[in-house]
Amino acid sequence: MNDVPPDQLPDYQLNQLSVLEAEAIHIIREVVAEFERPVLLFSGGKDSIVMLRLAQKAFYPARIPFPVMHVDTGHNFDEVLAYRDQRVDELSIQLIVASVQEAIDNGSVTAPPDGTRNRIQTPVLLDALDKHRFTAIFGGARRDEDKARAKERVFSFRDEFGQWDPKNQRPELWNIYNSRIHVGDSIRVFPLSNWTELDIWEYIKQESIELPSIYYAHDREVFERDGMLYAVHEHKQPGPKDKVFTERVRYRTVGDASLTAAVRSDADTVEKVIEEVASTRVTERGATRGDDKFSEASMEDRKREGYF
Repeated sequence: MNDVPPDQLPDYQLNQLSVLEAEAIHIIREVVAEFERPVLLFSGGKDSIVMLRLAQKAFYPARIPFPVMHVDTGHNFDEVLAYRDQRVDELSIQLIVASVQEAIDNGSVTAPPDGTRNRIQTPVLLDALDKHRFTAIFGGARRDEDKARAKERVFSFRDEFGQWDPKNQRPELWNIYNSRIHVGDSIRVFPLSNWTELDIWEYIKQESIELPSIYYAHDREVFERDGMLYAVHEHKQPGPKDKVFTERVRYRTVGDASLTAAVRSDADTVEKVIEEVASTRVTERGATRGDDKFSEASMEDRKREGYF
């Protein structure tokens, strides 16, 4: 057998995105093999969209073997809800909607005086998980988003009340996951833990994944408050001193219209967004989420209560 010149040998090395994809798919398959009732949280945001694509690839050509769930606060952007319904229909998967408005109407939660609803998502989420007896819940959280999320393991264990104790988590040496839980306990699973915002956008480009239009630059009526640009929306109205103007903006993250701000941008293609994200030094939550400005520990406090 003749020796093959080194420059003609096949390259078996995986690039960064392929490594991340393989790791995430392995985690998803591991959970489905180990847990009886998994579910994927799907909001129509870019991270949950990537999660859904990974789940699709993990089990192709079979259908995704678990439902998706959206905790609907009732303050969503219309474009995101339309995308959510379209994507679920395309994949023929079950969508479970846990409605915050229904919880307010039946008296199980009370709307805060300021009208925002992010804080009261948690009891609605926990009630839905308990009702459907889900034991493993996939989430799209990444460690680069927030200091509290950086404390998470890939398998994040929750007690019978759905609460998180960051000091009581299991080691994950050599990517070996201990999936054993007690009756009543559950886990939150974060296959995107090692991804960054830039990785997400590179993967969206690689896979040609469609996103809600608000992720790309567009003209929108906004007003500025506390250094952030909020869209004029039925659930986010300008005050008497707020000046409304039209600005070219896009959204880096998608949450409630009442709390999620836009950023000035001309990035109207995935390539331009990647270039923009690569040069920014502010996390997407820090730049656009008003609910995380209440305190440095706001996210960790919410996670201890059961939030993702």
